[in-house]
Amino acid sequence: MKLLFVCLGNICRSPAAEGVMQHLVAQQGLSNHIECDSAGTYGGHAGELPDSRMRVAAARRGYDLRSLSRQIRSEDFDRFDMILVMDDSNYERVHRLAPSLEAAGKIFRMTEFCRRHPDATHVPDPYYEGSEGFERVLDLLEDACEGLLVFVKTALS
Repeated sequence: MKLLFVCLGNICRSPAAEGVMQHLVAQQGLSNHIECDSAGTYGGHAGELPDSRMRVAAARRGYDLRSLSRQIRSEDFDRFDMILVMDDSNYERVHRLAPSLEAAGKIFRMTEFCRRHPDATHVPDPYYEGSEGFERVLDLLEDACEGLLVFVKTALS
């Protein structure tokens, strides 16, 4: 199962989701069955590491964020089984890229998998916020990734 996490610039939310999910997948011994990557709808940060504030917040929780930013490509719809977006703007942009209705069916909102935050409708962009914004994002992503892992394990069995 191949998962692609998508936000705007691929420097805060989506690399954090990738890191959290990789951590959970490794803990469950499923690294040979579940592959994670991330991308952005905007390519202006291509080749950059995740935002240093997100790397610090994630490291405090045991996550190592090392992926380099890239922009989502049309071929990602062929390569990935699920494309998980962080907010409605990302959803709309990724949906417009989908080459077919079948491909569009691979797009999910990350918060669809939240269990402890059932009222969450999106993962907010922390870029212009203080450290509490990054912590809030990680809280939501941990919840969503746990729910996503349950969903994926069911799909794999």
